[in-house]
Amino acid sequence: MAGPGKAARGKCRWIGLRIPSGASSRDSSEDLLGTVLEGLRWRMYDHKPGPDGSATAIVRVPLSDCESATSRINSEEGWHTLTRSGKIRLVRKRLELD
Repeated sequence: MAGPGKAARGKCRWIGLRIPSGASSRDSSEDLLGTVLEGLRWRMYDHKPGPDGSATAIVRVPLSDCESATSRINSEEGWHTLTRSGKIRLVRKRLELD
């Protein structure tokens, strides 16, 4: 059986962000994101560790949760969003992850 059509899946936004030190592994980054984005629907797609223990990541959130997710990420000490878009291709290009 086929999945839901494109219109039924809903719109989403891709957020490129910088996670501070302590996020060198994908699992640790997901744990940190889970505490910051608690109660929101999100999924991490890309993760690139940095030389100083920080990481660059791309997270998908529903369009309705985008503003809340962005404000939560930016309110954390040392965290900040780098870019966001409706297309993951554009976020990957901006973060040079492609």
